[in-house]
Amino acid sequence: MRFLPALALCLGLAAPVSALDLTAMTDAERAAFGQAVRGYLLENPEVLMEAIGILEQKREADQVASDLKILRDNAAAIYTSPADWVGGNPEGDVTVVEFLDYRCGYCRKSWQEVEQLVESDGNIRLVFKEFPILGEDSLASSKFAIAVRKLAGDEVYKKAHDALISLKGPANAEALDDLAAELGLDAAKVSAEMESDATLAIIRANHELASLLQINGTPTFVINETMVRGYVPLDGMQQIVAGQRSKAN
Repeated sequence: MRFLPALALCLGLAAPVSALDLTAMTDAERAAFGQAVRGYLLENPEVLMEAIGILEQKREADQVASDLKILRDNAAAIYTSPADWVGGNPEGDVTVVEFLDYRCGYCRKSWQEVEQLVESDGNIRLVFKEFPILGEDSLASSKFAIAVRKLAGDEVYKKAHDALISLKGPANAEALDDLAAELGLDAAKVSAEMESDATLAIIRANHELASLLQINGTPTFVINETMVRGYVPLDGMQQIVAGQRSKAN
């Protein structure tokens, strides 16, 4: 038991730095110390689990603090970029920003749940960030959506978004031309706008922003001042929204 203060120091749980100086030990003392620590942990594995739990809590707290600083430093680009479609309640007290890829299975899974979240709540501002990361079909889909918005406005963009997120086959030129026609648009004009400097600049800016935010997967949500990486079921999203409201009050 005389080794417990030193053991606690090793685990980061207690004891000042001066409690142990391994460099002052002889080889035999260090070996004995190591054996004692090993024996104690084998007899009391819950101590190690407690230390791991504390370490994980610290890492999570550090991640939250880092996310908050990054979100505040890049607030305008995240929440109010004129390049992004805005739906739901434009004056809502909670903003949900989604970085999405139309070919992402989890984006597709969350699509109708996000819609339900926004519709059932009534006070959520929804923002879409075009963030294609899964190949050529992803890139083509985002370019198509951006081009549609530039040529036909927000209402038609939303129709294009819903069609792309539920598209069964590949998002090839033929499929996108057919979708343009269904939306009442000139496919040639949409195709030309897809390759415009303005369209490509929006996608490039979203990738640069995602890099700053340490986002490398979809879907990723920014809900007011919290980052949610990955798919979250509807009830989980509702809890996060409620938590953000309680922080604001």
